Amino acid sequence: MVDALGFRGKFAVIAPSTNTSVQPDFDDMRAPGITNHFSRIFIPDDPIASDADFEQLMVNIRAEMDSAVDRVMTCNPDYFVMGMSSETFWDGLAKSEELKAHIQSMTGLRVAMGSDACRAALKCYGDIKRIAVVTPYWPVGDRNVRKFFEDCGFEVLAIKGLNCESPSLIAHVQENELRDAIMEVDKSEPDAIIQAGTNLSMVRLAAEAESWLQKPVIAINAATYWFALRDYGIHDTKEGFGRLMAEFSELPTDYAALAAE
Repeated sequence: MVDALGFRGKFAVIAPSTNTSVQPDFDDMRAPGITNHFSRIFIPDDPIASDADFEQLMVNIRAEMDSAVDRVMTCNPDYFVMGMSSETFWDGLAKSEELKAHIQSMTGLRVAMGSDACRAALKCYGDIKRIAVVTPYWPVGDRNVRKFFEDCGFEVLAIKGLNCESPSLIAHVQENELRDAIMEVDKSEPDAIIQAGTNLSMVRLAAEAESWLQKPVIAINAATYWFALRDYGIHDTKEGFGRLMAEFSELPTDYAALAAE
């Protein structure tokens, strides 16, 4: 017997308690027979007015993350998804891989993370080396995003951090501000644009921007959920969430070689 609703698989997802975007985004992209089961990492919705405040946010997340993992594992999931992105980029590629190994050791499951997913997504589009990034972060967060991508061999031409003033206020950023941010970083003439920050919902706007700019515009929620489905063996495609979800039914064939690069 299998789960009546999640008859193809149950995805465990952890996200900060302040995040109101990643759950509806993931549910909109859900394949038939796949169910998402969220566990919240408790953090206070403290104001952020400096790099020090942003770093305290990261401390708050780390203090509660393992408890959130333990809670969601009681539903006996089949796959694990990190519905938060800053920690997956923090301190570069090596630390990202350590985080993934830690979650795998806690759960015994395969794991999708935003950093890993963006890296795999970019592989789908060929030999992309020059990227630009939009984030909701403060400069310290942007520096860690830059470090991750540079560790992976990408040239980061521009980063637009929106300096959002609290964790929950990230979800208040409207499409006009995101559109302006996309157009600003595109002036650096990147081969692709990445958006980080799972509470910054940009999946539909990114899909539209791919048609304006004629280049990949990859929203992290779309990349993460696409990666989770493909890594779990679900090949369903879906329109409206960008080329990744609509066109790429498999992970890139050389994905297994990424860790060795």
